[in-house]
Amino acid sequence: VNQVISHLVQAIRSKDGCFSSIERQSAGSYYEHVKISEPNEFDIMLVMPVPRIQLDESDDTGAYYYVSFKRNPKEKCLLKFVDEDGKLSAFKMLEALRKIIKQEVKNIKDEEVTVARKKAGSPAITLQIKNPPSEISVDIILTLEVQQSWPLSTQDGLKIGQWLGTKARRDFRFRSLYLVAKQNKREKVLRGNTWRISFSHIEKDMINNHGNSKTCCESDGPKCCRKGCLKLLKYLLEQLKMKHPKELEKFCSYHVKTAFLHSCVTWPNDSDWHLGDLDHCFQQCLGFFVDCLQKSQLPHFFIPQYNLLSLEDKARHHFLSRQISHQWNNRFPVFNE
Repeated sequence: VNQVISHLVQAIRSKDGCFSSIERQSAGSYYEHVKISEPNEFDIMLVMPVPRIQLDESDDTGAYYYVSFKRNPKEKCLLKFVDEDGKLSAFKMLEALRKIIKQEVKNIKDEEVTVARKKAGSPAITLQIKNPPSEISVDIILTLEVQQSWPLSTQDGLKIGQWLGTKARRDFRFRSLYLVAKQNKREKVLRGNTWRISFSHIEKDMINNHGNSKTCCESDGPKCCRKGCLKLLKYLLEQLKMKHPKELEKFCSYHVKTAFLHSCVTWPNDSDWHLGDLDHCFQQCLGFFVDCLQKSQLPHFFIPQYNLLSLEDKARHHFLSRQISHQWNNRFPVFNE
């Protein structure tokens, strides 16, 4: 994966002046050290710094935005990605990037790499690397990095004061804002010009430095079971999705990750997560998640007004909640399958 991505990043930088400042950043479970099962899926963000921009909300979630430039950007080439309404088009940028990648994978000699077909509304360009005996898929996600304050919708989110401390919260909020090219499905006409705020860089830091005390899980510090809980939650959902692909297609690991982060806030102390209490802590997190499913209410960790469980999917939420309860009451048979 590293070899393929390094090759592509070099090619992208040299092919189009617009993408010359692109940097690779790793996101997702493999890099948070909470990957379960085979390491066969990777998320790579291609981060592109952009000058100050204007963000206009595209709906009431506080997560999706239109991006426009306050004045002509120094990088004149970005103007070719602006649509007729003056908005930066995620669709146009992804198309340009996809084109370069499709041409370039042909020049990779050591590996057999192909670009998967586009998935509607997905922000990722997916590579398939043939790797006997299995196949590796790599999601490349175009990400804009902006050095400006976070939007108003994030004001009351990231409630980590009791858990990681108010200083950590302040430091996180000074970090850059990330925007990923994500289609907002609520729009009546899909023009491909919405961007969604992403906090994956902050989530990665919180999960890797998760202790209420600074020494939690360090080589000579006390160990906790937080990551173990997150892995079990993700594995449970993954297994249930394989059993009921149609009913559970709208759920993804981000739902359980969000529930887990809320659990870390609910139980902020390291003493709440002793390594030996994994089963108890896992059931506590799971109870929190089931509660969210029953209420159809799971607030985004950084944008509290944004409910990740849309009310029109209540039947699906109850279906998942019943499946989890069945597993729970029968001592999780799915873990042994």
